[in-house]
Amino acid sequence: MLAKLRPLEAAHDAEAEAAALEERFGDLDARDLIALSIGRFRPGAIAAVSSFGADSAVLLHMIARIDPALPVLFLETGKHFGETLQYRDALVADFGLRDLRIVAPRPELLAVRDPDGTLHQRDTDGCCDVRKVEPMARAVAPFEAWFTGRKRHQAATRAGLPVFEAVGERIRINPLAKWTTADLAAYMREHQLRENPLVAYGYLSIGCFPCTQPVKEGDDPRAGRWAGQAKTECGIHLSGLDDSLTASSL
Repeated sequence: MLAKLRPLEAAHDAEAEAAALEERFGDLDARDLIALSIGRFRPGAIAAVSSFGADSAVLLHMIARIDPALPVLFLETGKHFGETLQYRDALVADFGLRDLRIVAPRPELLAVRDPDGTLHQRDTDGCCDVRKVEPMARAVAPFEAWFTGRKRHQAATRAGLPVFEAVGERIRINPLAKWTTADLAAYMREHQLRENPLVAYGYLSIGCFPCTQPVKEGDDPRAGRWAGQAKTECGIHLSGLDDSLTASSL
């Protein structure tokens, strides 16, 4: 089937292209979506972003089976659980991923905005901006498109998540958007994938350790992120990323 798919004619803008891709291919199987997307964009123009979190192994395993040389971008915030970093390195070895790119905050920005590493205690948005949003903008800037592992079931704010969406002039692709917790668990079992060790302790969505807690029974998987706050996203998937991508500092 995929061999017969032809790239769409050039869209006038990324928003129109994303909408056209969603209409034409949004119902494909996740593996076909990944293969189609990798084939659609020129070599070196598409990457994957991974937190190496609770269920990151599923998307990374699919990608590795299609193109283990695809760049995989990881944001090293300086606040990760040690288990996350160990898991990252273990999955890279398990899957033979050949192009892990670790992107860190700019030291000069940390020196001004978070010199003592406690910004998260008084301004979680500001901490995410300097440690995640700005580095993310730098990480994806060289690419035309990137994959994420976001899913609709993760939170009410993601219930309408499309497979293809525009971020400024770029395309963000969510191949697992329609996957459920049961789908993910079945895939993990079928392929005997390594599980993030923090999942056993109730961490179902894993971010930086100061702002992540185990999830209470019955809560959505992201309830442990910034618990007790109105904040539900770090910002790398919101409109602020586009602002950072177009900033003159990039």
